[in-house]
Amino acid sequence: MDEALKLTKYSHGSGCGCKVAPDVLKAILQNINTNQTYNNLLVGHLHADDAAVMRLNDELCLISTTDFFMPIVDDAFNYGAIAATNALSDVYAMGGKPVLAIAILGWPVDTLSTATATEVLNGAIHICNEAGVPLAGGHTIDNKEPFFGLAVNGIVHPMHLKQNHTVQEGDDIYLTKPLGTGIINTALKRGLAPVESIAEVITSMKKLNSFGVEISSFPFIHAITDVTGFGLLGHLREMLKPLNYSADVYYNKLHFFTGIKELAAKLIYSDNVMRNWKSCADETENINAESLITLNDPQTSGGLMIAVDSKYHAEFQQLLIAHRLTDFSTPIAKVLRRNNKMFTIHYD
Repeated sequence: MDEALKLTKYSHGSGCGCKVAPDVLKAILQNINTNQTYNNLLVGHLHADDAAVMRLNDELCLISTTDFFMPIVDDAFNYGAIAATNALSDVYAMGGKPVLAIAILGWPVDTLSTATATEVLNGAIHICNEAGVPLAGGHTIDNKEPFFGLAVNGIVHPMHLKQNHTVQEGDDIYLTKPLGTGIINTALKRGLAPVESIAEVITSMKKLNSFGVEISSFPFIHAITDVTGFGLLGHLREMLKPLNYSADVYYNKLHFFTGIKELAAKLIYSDNVMRNWKSCADETENINAESLITLNDPQTSGGLMIAVDSKYHAEFQQLLIAHRLTDFSTPIAKVLRRNNKMFTIHYD
């Protein structure tokens, strides 16, 4: 591939920051016709979950999802790998095992070479092979801006299915990756991202969230989601709102990529930070300038956010250690009975 090629220059958005705003998505979905019911459809669009789930029989459910976005990095292979990791994550976030993937590619054929598109696909195949999932075909269109992702099918036992809104009062919330991919990507597009930060973020975005399927059989795991385009507060809101809970968020327990706080102090952030903040502003107290940016930063291929019965902290910590996630063994939030606000940010 041409070393001078900068894929991020060919699109107006990037990564999961391409998502429409939460309020816009709500407006799109609120008037769709849902009169038809399907008895075996266990998870649809009603709770903003990570994937749809259909019960096939008493022992097996089908998980189905799709996810695609514009370039998040300049390198084509890494772009394909990150997009694939991100799409597979939706199945892992349901406690499932991905079993089949189909590619979705939009490509400006008069602007970018077919060889570059091949590299995107090779990056995706690399990750799918790592996950043990065949990338078995796909669909491609000619488009002014490049985009790429996967449609993924997975399987899960009905008793092991996890959703995002099944938290319980008193649960501890854990997060399995650092925050800051949107800030780093914005800095990258401006030529301001530290080299070490870029490498760190790319490695994280290519790391599979397969921990989700490894823990799905444990009943003390009450809920799972992955943190992507709506930022930490936006996705935590999706966990809390259906049951009208609140959460204390422990800011100093969160992990951030190298240089994130310094970039935030220079007001380097994605436009979608403010879009995300708009959806949470009325429900948040004790936020400051830095935490507003970092907690609303749109993540791409972010970590799993996991609600765990607090009585089983030691058992869950051992699971984290066994899967090389020791750094993330401290809760980052606590689920509480509803307070005046949904989120209270703590800094000590």
